[in-house]
Amino acid sequence: MYARVSSADQKADLDRQVARVTAWATGQGIAIGRVVTETGSALNGKRRKFLALLRDPAVSVIVVEHRDRFARFGAEYVEAALAASGRGLLVVDPAEVDDDLVPDVTEILTSLCARLYGQRAAANRAARAMAAATAEDEP
Repeated sequence: MYARVSSADQKADLDRQVARVTAWATGQGIAIGRVVTETGSALNGKRRKFLALLRDPAVSVIVVEHRDRFARFGAEYVEAALAASGRGLLVVDPAEVDDDLVPDVTEILTSLCARLYGQRAAANRAARAMAAATAEDEP
């Protein structure tokens, strides 16, 4: 099982996510061999634990609560790669958590700002940019 939250202040959410998926798997008669938890953005392609899980040929199925816990974008490609090697991804709740693109765009903008300007001020710059863009759209 793989569970992820975006920031350290969401630790309680991570614990609840693990509990929900574990309870679901138990109800389905699915044994969870290993629980992997991680804190980091779904846009970060260098999540150490996530990559280790993908590289481990002994992992036949990865169970996640929502697809966005696994990857914000491109999960279909990772699923296809897993399937090509006889492995799979099991999503407990396939419904999208957010159908609003604003959080996704904000996360992308934050990630790009972090790369351009550094981690410390990236979140503030992204928030100001989104606020300015929203203000331009209002009459």
